[in-house]
Amino acid sequence: MRNPMFVYDEKLTDLIFDYCRWRLALDPVPLDYGGAVHESLAASLEGLMSPGGTDPVDVMELFDKTLATAAVSVDSPKFLAFIPAAPTKAALLFDMVVACSSLQGTSWIEAAGPVAAENQALRVLADLAGLPGGAGGCFVAGGSAGNLSGLMVGRDTAGVRMGDAAPDHPVVAISEEAHSSVGKALHVLGVDSLLVPCHDHRLTGRALRDALANDPRGDDVIAVVATAGTTNAGIIDDLAGVADVAEERRLWYHVDGAYGCAALFAPSVRGRFDGIERVDSFVVDPHKWLFAPFDCAALLYREPWLAKAVHSQDASYLEVLHRDTPEEWNPSDYAYHLTRRSRGMPLWFSLAVNGTDAYRDAVETVLATTQAVADLIETLPHLELVRRPELSVVLFRRTGWGKDEYDDWSDRLLEDQTGFVMHTTWDGDAVGRLALLHPDTSIELVAEILASTA
Repeated sequence: MRNPMFVYDEKLTDLIFDYCRWRLALDPVPLDYGGAVHESLAASLEGLMSPGGTDPVDVMELFDKTLATAAVSVDSPKFLAFIPAAPTKAALLFDMVVACSSLQGTSWIEAAGPVAAENQALRVLADLAGLPGGAGGCFVAGGSAGNLSGLMVGRDTAGVRMGDAAPDHPVVAISEEAHSSVGKALHVLGVDSLLVPCHDHRLTGRALRDALANDPRGDDVIAVVATAGTTNAGIIDDLAGVADVAEERRLWYHVDGAYGCAALFAPSVRGRFDGIERVDSFVVDPHKWLFAPFDCAALLYREPWLAKAVHSQDASYLEVLHRDTPEEWNPSDYAYHLTRRSRGMPLWFSLAVNGTDAYRDAVETVLATTQAVADLIETLPHLELVRRPELSVVLFRRTGWGKDEYDDWSDRLLEDQTGFVMHTTWDGDAVGRLALLHPDTSIELVAEILASTA
């Protein structure tokens, strides 16, 4: 007798697909309330896990009415906090295909088709960055995993680049604005950091060169991390200047572009990324500004054979994976992971269906709206623009407000379902922050949000 858990259930399928059709058709997607309501979630879930199971209709009812509304919808055009997401309908639908097909993407022998598709999507990103034809990598869970994996290669290949000059106690140069995951990655890797002071929150080649010359640990630096679109303000570091120093010092050059490198699609700002074609590795998260579902980050290497030498895992049961055929490409060889889902395929499908021009236009729309928001703030007497946005993050001050007032404002906006915003800290002070990523976030919507500060 077959186990009923593995038997196709048409009613269950219709129940789930009907919900998915309804969710996909929402226009616009509502915010919902996150942790602002449903204080008794534990009570709502009590007794659900039982020996005999629960009717799926009741489980879906609980999810729809209680659990789903206790999560703020990051794909809503009204979501302007943190870094939002805005997956395309094509990407969301194909993510269901990936799940229903139980697609994994660990090795070529198991998943040549999905891996080939993911590599095609990676090639689009590599071409945008100007990397050579041999560049490649894999999709990982997020920018944190990409930064850790890329820097691990930088650490373990220092001897290849630096020869006898490679230090016994390696150090990595990072800026004051580096993402928190970079510091965590260095801690995991057992590598110290050299913090490079930044003028106007931007790492420059000159500042890096001075830090290496003046710090007693300067000769121990084996790698440098630049940021292409800081999370807090969307600032792009001096990528070309940092590349000059990296080449002079034979440093591994890693760029964290988890958020900002999506703007490589946009001709209007492409020049700000000059120098990224000289990196050894970089990461960009399609689940942020490239309209893919969670969890999807692209990690690319100029010379992927270096990454393969570092990340390939050896075990008796894995020997069959490494056949060294010309077309073989094992994603498990290019990051610290082994088993992985084919997380890049929803991006691949959406790029193929919608075309790269549609991605260009979507990113350009967001950039134009961001500049219009900055213009609007400059006309409002009670607001002050902190700095002109480079990408799609806007920082502003509201006269007379501190942290408590920004928190109250955020709570009111979420309660009214007008928008989801959060403040941040800039030069020691609380300031308002708007992160725009959804092409449907209109200037009219943002104007309504800003009007509530009066």
